[in-house]
Amino acid sequence: MAKIKIHSDQKYIEGLAANNSAIIQEIYKKFVPKVVFYIRNNSGNQDQAQDVVQEILILLFNQAKANTLQLTCPFDAYFFLLCKRKWLNELKKTSNKGVTIQEDAGSICESALELVEQTEEFDEKQQLFDAMFQKLGDKCQELLKLSFTIKSMEEVAEKLNVTYGYVRKKKSLCVGQLTQWIQEAKNFKSLKNN
Repeated sequence: MAKIKIHSDQKYIEGLAANNSAIIQEIYKKFVPKVVFYIRNNSGNQDQAQDVVQEILILLFNQAKANTLQLTCPFDAYFFLLCKRKWLNELKKTSNKGVTIQEDAGSICESALELVEQTEEFDEKQQLFDAMFQKLGDKCQELLKLSFTIKSMEEVAEKLNVTYGYVRKKKSLCVGQLTQWIQEAKNFKSLKNN
């Protein structure tokens, strides 16, 4: 299998992951006006356009932080397509009529469409995880959040003022419950197969 060629615009993904304000400003200056123009010309307003941009940037930040995003096409095409699809999905939710997403094959490259689908799948998985995580009790949530940020379970135990053995057992139970709920979720099987 051929090695994936990373596009030079990967700098935008890396900049988002690093929370680099210069890169974020560049994205707002170079790419956001096109999205705003599109949404305003398709039944939306300035605030709705900004909401879509914010949601997509947060999604890209999360995916970039998870190191699962390697850009193989221009950032502009990828970002615009993500925003466009997000907006069309918003219209579909709020209108009684169905909205068909038709992509102009000439204006997008295949790799942009593929990346958008990967990002949408990442978003669905993240939403499922977040929803199930919120079902956990406060103690489980606190323990898991700490164990996500602090690598040493000894430090987590110290921070929570409990024993190391308790933290290990409790984490195992919390992860087990979270995993069970995720696997029992209606959309788990379709996400797992993607």
